Amino acid sequence: MAISLGSLQRRQINLPPRILLYGGAGVGKTTLASCAPAAVFVPTEDGLGKLDVISFPQAKSFADVLGAMDALLNEQHAFESFVIDSLDWLEPLIWAEVCLRQKVNSMEELNYGKGYMFAIDLWREYIGRLNRLRTEKGMLVIQIAHAVVRRFDSPEHEPYDRYDIKLHQKAAALLVEHSDCVLFCNYRVSTTKTDVGFNKKVTRAVGDCTRLIFTTERPAFLAKNRYNLPGELPMEWPTLEAYLAGTIPTNTVSA
Repeated sequence: MAISLGSLQRRQINLPPRILLYGGAGVGKTTLASCAPAAVFVPTEDGLGKLDVISFPQAKSFADVLGAMDALLNEQHAFESFVIDSLDWLEPLIWAEVCLRQKVNSMEELNYGKGYMFAIDLWREYIGRLNRLRTEKGMLVIQIAHAVVRRFDSPEHEPYDRYDIKLHQKAAALLVEHSDCVLFCNYRVSTTKTDVGFNKKVTRAVGDCTRLIFTTERPAFLAKNRYNLPGELPMEWPTLEAYLAGTIPTNTVSA
């Protein structure tokens, strides 16, 4: 079929965002996700605690995760948000599925890193279902992950440590590329220097209980968004939702 300029058209597709939330343990990622509209959880870890949420039973295998997603795709329901908690506990289930399909006992038996390449195929299978939940069911997608400190090799500067998503780097890169928002959750932290005598000063971290969502990349952490969000937002769902919907001017200073 020949393609001509006459086939060009202006398109604006309004689909719910695909959000990846990551941060340290206990910062409130799951609580934040639980405030999303009509949310249903697929837990891969026992991290829901006493939160009053609707969830599938804890997934013990990759097939359990896909089965929950298929149920949402194939059955009628009123859920508006899909939450997976967490990605770094989903990853071992994917590795176990790789071993099952390749008939080996561990990923290390697959030489030259082939096991992790096979894992990427399964991640793509999972992402395909995420996309279908978003396009066919109109569901907001929230993926929760923990943070880890890793060395970052910059082509412009000396290597330094930064927060990253606690996943194999190939998997993390794929999920970051797929997501519309990669949001880093952390407490507000500053440092102070204290004179301890003998011309020596000690640097200490100080802060309060203020929790923030960081939406754009900085040297200390990975983040991104496709919604022109402010660099920092209070860690509360109504504010984040309003910014994503464009109902708050993007030049408003966040709290």
